[in-house]
Amino acid sequence: MENFAEFGKAELKGWSEPQTAKAYAEGFASAAEQCVADIVETSLVTNGSVALDVCCGQGIVAKGLATAGAEVIGLDFSPAMLEIARREVPMVDFVEGDATTLPFADNSFDAVTMGFGILHIPNAEAAIKEAKRVLKPGGRFVYSVWESPETSAAFRIVFGAIERFGSKDVSLPPGPPLHAFANPEYAYPILIAAGFTEPHMRSSSSVWEVSDPATPFDYFHDGTVRGALLLRSQPAENASAIRAAIAKAVQVEFGSVAPWRVPIPAAIVSATA
Repeated sequence: MENFAEFGKAELKGWSEPQTAKAYAEGFASAAEQCVADIVETSLVTNGSVALDVCCGQGIVAKGLATAGAEVIGLDFSPAMLEIARREVPMVDFVEGDATTLPFADNSFDAVTMGFGILHIPNAEAAIKEAKRVLKPGGRFVYSVWESPETSAAFRIVFGAIERFGSKDVSLPPGPPLHAFANPEYAYPILIAAGFTEPHMRSSSSVWEVSDPATPFDYFHDGTVRGALLLRSQPAENASAIRAAIAKAVQVEFGSVAPWRVPIPAAIVSATA
């Protein structure tokens, strides 16, 4: 297994910055919020279910689970995200912790969810095994992950502009593949190896609706960690060229008049413990 330790340190540092957490919650996450209903539906929680939301971020999935009647605990490694979650979702108990070493007993939950967290974990396989451990037999594990540029206009436009206009001298610490867990051929064997059965994947439609065609650049620059490291390290002229290319591509694909609706679909993956 590759060593993604430096990636993990960068993720923890970045997501622990209050300005990054705030920018994500107020910008990028507008798309994530549109996937909550699909995640909750797929989790099969009902009134009285006990659910754990891992990598809970600002608490949007935890809120959805609680609204569906579940008793919910949210867990995240970012104190900045947890501060937002506790303020915005007071009906849920939020705890700080590591997705790969969950502080809960075996067979504790009817459902474990992970909304867009799996791409931020250096050892996702360990996190999946932990989800299996804390689930009751027959419990549901559900995670969401952004689809690849082949089906996601947002990722294709942003990373296409970076590829074309970004400095070749800018690099990132080695990390897990960004979209691998949206690929059944990659994800299903890992789920099965962890002891899960009946893996299933569905697509969840979501869009960014923006009044400035360059906003996708800002969402990645201000409200992510991996993308931000790539964009903030660019020389000024490269960053300007990337931002301009994104704005142009959004207008070419989605019209010249605001608002622009940029698709950023997600895969919702589930399995049974």
